[in-house]
Amino acid sequence: MKTILKGLAALGLGVCIASSAFAAEEGETPHYPLKKPEQMDWSFAGPFGTYDRGQLQRGLKVFREVCAACHSMDLVAFRTLQDLGYSDAQVRALAAEYEVQDGPDAAGDMFMRPALPSDHFPSPFANPEQAAASNNGAAPPDFSLIAKARAVERGFPTFVFDIFTQYAEAGPDYIHALLTGYEEAPGDFEVQPGTHYNPYFLSGAALSMAAPLSDGQVTYDDGAPETVDQYSRDVAAFLMWAAEPHLEARKRMGFNVMIFLVLFAGLVYLTKRKIWSDIKH
Repeated sequence: MKTILKGLAALGLGVCIASSAFAAEEGETPHYPLKKPEQMDWSFAGPFGTYDRGQLQRGLKVFREVCAACHSMDLVAFRTLQDLGYSDAQVRALAAEYEVQDGPDAAGDMFMRPALPSDHFPSPFANPEQAAASNNGAAPPDFSLIAKARAVERGFPTFVFDIFTQYAEAGPDYIHALLTGYEEAPGDFEVQPGTHYNPYFLSGAALSMAAPLSDGQVTYDDGAPETVDQYSRDVAAFLMWAAEPHLEARKRMGFNVMIFLVLFAGLVYLTKRKIWSDIKH
């Protein structure tokens, strides 16, 4: 099945590139992304997939040391980090490293205080206008739901197979591809000042964000490779957890429901046989 899917994906990539080239020749707008993300192997993939806690902790580290300088995560509370394997004391210590605005106090003034586990990850900017002014006029997107909000359509017939394989990792695949996909622009492509060529970008051939990761940028304590590819995998998995923290519970419930439906169908069939067994046809 994987071989078939990869073959279809490769075929789709070739069609995409050919279509983009044809559109460029005709002076039309090409279809983006120019390259489709590769389907990665994730621990949380499939109906029985689960999160790798070690990978999630590494992804959190990458987010805090790299991504949090520009991107917010307004919908994620510090207390939920216990799901990653941290103790209550560790979560409190991590939250205390941030400051959040509170108030008003007795004098009617707002004030800053260390964050508590009940607080959410604060934005690095005071408001969207400040964020846009600091990033060439475009405010960086919030990362709370980015792994569910960003995905590349896989098209026919791949999406048919996705129904049976329970493929739902298009977001992490896209994030990994984007972070590892920066490259030199082709000679016939003019990169606008302040933008960087990336054929995996969903909205164009170049984006204003420069490549945020480099080898050796983040230090891992568990001996995992300190490479751009590993950083991208880890932060993509962490963002998937941030967008869907109850994924494991949902899959367990779905499996139990399927077992119930199978048993229920069997009971209905036996009941039907029992009721109609004495009736002449």
